Amino acid sequence: MKTERLTSTFRAFGNRNYRLFFTGQSVSQIGTWMQRTGVSWVVYTMTHSAFMLGLTVFVSQFPSFLFSLLGGIASDRYNRYKVLLITQIASMIQAVLLAVLVFTNHYTAWEILILSGILGVINAFDVPARQPLIHEMVTDKADLPNALALNSSMVNLARLVGPALSGIILVKFGAGTCFLLNAISFIAVIVSLLLMKLPVYISAPVKKKIRSELTEGFSYLKETSSIRMMMLMLGLTSLLVLPYNTLLPVFAKVIFKGDAATFGYINSFIGVGAVLSSVYLAAVKPKADLKVILLINTIILGISLMLFSHFSYFPLAMIFAALSGFGMMSQTTICLTIIQVDSDPKMRGRVMSYVAMAYFGMLPLGSLIIGAVSQKIGSPGAIFCQGITSLVIAAIFYKYLSSDRQKN
Repeated sequence: MKTERLTSTFRAFGNRNYRLFFTGQSVSQIGTWMQRTGVSWVVYTMTHSAFMLGLTVFVSQFPSFLFSLLGGIASDRYNRYKVLLITQIASMIQAVLLAVLVFTNHYTAWEILILSGILGVINAFDVPARQPLIHEMVTDKADLPNALALNSSMVNLARLVGPALSGIILVKFGAGTCFLLNAISFIAVIVSLLLMKLPVYISAPVKKKIRSELTEGFSYLKETSSIRMMMLMLGLTSLLVLPYNTLLPVFAKVIFKGDAATFGYINSFIGVGAVLSSVYLAAVKPKADLKVILLINTIILGISLMLFSHFSYFPLAMIFAALSGFGMMSQTTICLTIIQVDSDPKMRGRVMSYVAMAYFGMLPLGSLIIGAVSQKIGSPGAIFCQGITSLVIAAIFYKYLSSDRQKN
């Protein structure tokens, strides 16, 4: 019985292309989280400003919002495999430039922000191509929800390992080494992509104008209520709740009186919760009501943030940090799973571009807001308010998320 359950949990690994993708991405994502942690820490130690932390997130992610629609069209029009290969090479070059900038020891916060903005543009084309490409890697579409959940667990495992390594490397060797290791990590994902054997790409014979494709995608969202509601919930949470990560350097240095390693440990405990969440979702039975699970985990996210914000005893605070990671990742993963499963294959790239807008557009705006708010009421008060907001969002969507259960 246990063997069958374990096999069910990892059933997507039966697809060779997905195994390659998972392996390469696992290495690359660790490097990505090392770089994210390093950038935030460097900017904060240079400026000692919560607002600059918010601006860092804004600059790194808002370009993804601006260009995500073009990225979605590129994903639907062109070979997603080649688009993803190009974005990975471009991301590697960006990491190399960042490492060179820091190693030369002649850099300012604004130069780091500019390179972060370039990565945001790259991600605008990467995300809409990456997620739909998973569909092409999985031959049995019944394995798709499992593949998406495992993909989320891989990202979150990297979130566990990456910041912890980054904290140690920042203290021992400096930020430049973090950025260089991230650049090297892209070799793994590029090699995995080159080893894949995907079906021959057949381009669509008819190309519509970009404006027509954007209008068609928006009309599809309006007509598909399940996708529309999930995007609305994801957008609100990304704007008002998820940017709590922005203030973690302040907690590490001021509240817990630590250093870069402390910052890495906080991120890692959040990663522990996120990994547990992903494993849990991967093991969920296909007939499980994901909406009810989404509702419960949105509540968990809110309560855990409220508790984390007001405990200065580090070990206890880390328990609530892990719980916040669990709730956050469950919320995001379930929204993405429902959106992808319910999307028409021909519209999936554009749908994911709108999802990228909801996430990458709202999250950086929220980071600016939370950075400014924390300047007025302090970081603990700001995160406490975000926890309350999560509970309010759960209350707003309660009727929709519990509707299927009520029918049964």
